[in-house]
Amino acid sequence: MVSALVSLRCSPRGFWLDVDGGIDPDIFDINEGLGLDLFEGDVRLAGTQDRNSIIGETYRWPHTIPYVLEDSLDMNAKGVILNAFERYRLKTCIDFKPWAGEANYIAVIKDSGCWSYVGNRRVGRQELSIGENCDRIATVQHEFLHALGFWHEQSRSDRDDYVSIIWDRILSGREHNFNTYDDQVSDSLNVPYDYTSVMHYSKTAFQNGTEPTIVTKISDFADVIGQRMDFSDYDLLKLNRLYNCSSSLSFMDSCDFELENVCGMIQSSGDNADWQRVSQVPRGPDSDHSNMGQCKGSGFFMHFDSSSVNVGAMAVLESRTLYPKRGFQCLQFFLYSSGSENDQLNIYIREYSADDVNGSLTLVEEIKDIPIGSWQLYHVTLKVTNKFRVAFGGVRGTGASLGGLSIDDINLSETQCPHHIWHITNFTQFIGNPSGTLYSPPFYSSKGYAFQIFLNLNHLTNAGIYFHLISGANDDQLQWPCPWQQATMTLLDQNPDIRQRMSNQRSITTDPFMTTDNGNYFWDRPSNVGEVAFFPNGTQFRRGRGYGTSAFITHERLKSRDFIKGDDVYILLTVEDISHLNSTQTEPNPTPGISELCTDFQCENDGLCTVREGKAECRCPSGEDWWYMGERCEKRGSHRDTVIIAASSTAGVFALMLIVTLVSVYCTRKRYRQNASSKTADMTVRNQHAF
Repeated sequence: MVSALVSLRCSPRGFWLDVDGGIDPDIFDINEGLGLDLFEGDVRLAGTQDRNSIIGETYRWPHTIPYVLEDSLDMNAKGVILNAFERYRLKTCIDFKPWAGEANYIAVIKDSGCWSYVGNRRVGRQELSIGENCDRIATVQHEFLHALGFWHEQSRSDRDDYVSIIWDRILSGREHNFNTYDDQVSDSLNVPYDYTSVMHYSKTAFQNGTEPTIVTKISDFADVIGQRMDFSDYDLLKLNRLYNCSSSLSFMDSCDFELENVCGMIQSSGDNADWQRVSQVPRGPDSDHSNMGQCKGSGFFMHFDSSSVNVGAMAVLESRTLYPKRGFQCLQFFLYSSGSENDQLNIYIREYSADDVNGSLTLVEEIKDIPIGSWQLYHVTLKVTNKFRVAFGGVRGTGASLGGLSIDDINLSETQCPHHIWHITNFTQFIGNPSGTLYSPPFYSSKGYAFQIFLNLNHLTNAGIYFHLISGANDDQLQWPCPWQQATMTLLDQNPDIRQRMSNQRSITTDPFMTTDNGNYFWDRPSNVGEVAFFPNGTQFRRGRGYGTSAFITHERLKSRDFIKGDDVYILLTVEDISHLNSTQTEPNPTPGISELCTDFQCENDGLCTVREGKAECRCPSGEDWWYMGERCEKRGSHRDTVIIAASSTAGVFALMLIVTLVSVYCTRKRYRQNASSKTADMTVRNQHAF
């Protein structure tokens, strides 16, 4: 696929370009703006589909869903979709694989707007649209939840117990989007009403003015409904119940040390000190990272007291035994140092094999120069293929120590680690402050491009975030304009369990054909198109224009959940080359295709055409006491009909058996009489000869 030459005009502020005009439109705003009149705003209905079509297993997908990313998709959208798949893998048992000829698959296209069908329609190619401005990770999650079989949260039968619909504020002709459906046709899977669902309308959905159309009966949730950050806990509970998930695919372990068994971790027998489970340490930390001292009687972490041992002493804490599937892992944890500035934490892997049943420790990373007096976030990339344990080795360094090392909120998953962490301290002072404009330190991508992140907090209601290329040491060896590097910026929700986080994420991609209004390539070499800037140490460099959004997150949402913890904020950064997504996904050629065979094969009575062993056939609908049958579902059956047929058949068989019995008796009696007459005559003849 070759990108068209794109010319974009910068915002009035000149140096930052908003991808969405600074308004971050919701799914329904996008579709309304395009004049789409879809069911509930973003659902395409298939013929006579009704709301009970997903009840039962008929319209469920297999746990691994085949997909195709169509060439029509924007490059940024393709990368975002793959990131959304990783969220499904981390938090559910749903997986995705490139289509390899399976009977049914999802074709992700760039059509007008963001929309999906609900459930597996079993029609072969099933389309799902990620159109212009739909390339947000939670939007992709939302549309795929529709495809997996879910409707919007506010259409539940018990909706009116939790929110009020203000009907006179709704756009004329859109009132039907706020209908509810009783629990006979829409299953909530015994999960409470969820204000935080990624499937809930926002308070302004389909409004005809500026007043909200949905008012929550608990006012605290007024600005919560309609979140487009990530799955809520109840979203995951429903999805995992519908698909009978007992575990998620890429999650491995999480530990906040709240339980006395310390998550099955063990003290190594080969060290000369131990880690202790504590709730505070005199020299710090005063509290754990999980709760930050907010909950009495809870809040524990593991501590290695380096002040009580000699230099070089080590305490090793090993995880429970783990079993990898994907061959790559990301270890994440929070670390606090209150000891010597030379104390260090070593990360080991104890990997087992048939030849080494006891396992041997392999050093993966040494963490040195740990800041004193605050919790710090760390990521370590692992590449383990055999059964293993992770080991944390605290090492006493030289110099005076009055404390030691502490670890908390460990998470291990088979996902890719972020490339960089931007840690912002004393964060709340910048929110809404005229001086609340922050540039990150310089970072380098895996390809060698230098970049910075700009965070704008001086707006009264929203925080903005932008990606800048800057001049760097590798520029002479790099390709310019910068081609197809996707920058993903994630505001971390610091929940102790990675599965329960609702982090806010935004991705942008460098299109080498994109130009500014003066004809320059937007992503050209910063030394050619950038402005002069200075690092805090006075070093001069050049900074290219920023690309991002001024509506990254509202200040209200920013202050919610655990985005800010201990007045610290973490922004995770990944810049990866996605140029391989520019090529067409190779599609198999099943012979013949479902659409071809089903074109002239019409099923009656809402039956669905599918292909089996190369032939078209109908899947006929059924209910509790009725069903359709026949080659094209043309015949109707029911329990009543079966009883009548069975009774008629029984009567017919009884009559036939009675006739057979009477005929048999008649024939037997006739033969008996004939035999008796013959014997009498024979005896008379023999008697005559005797005399």
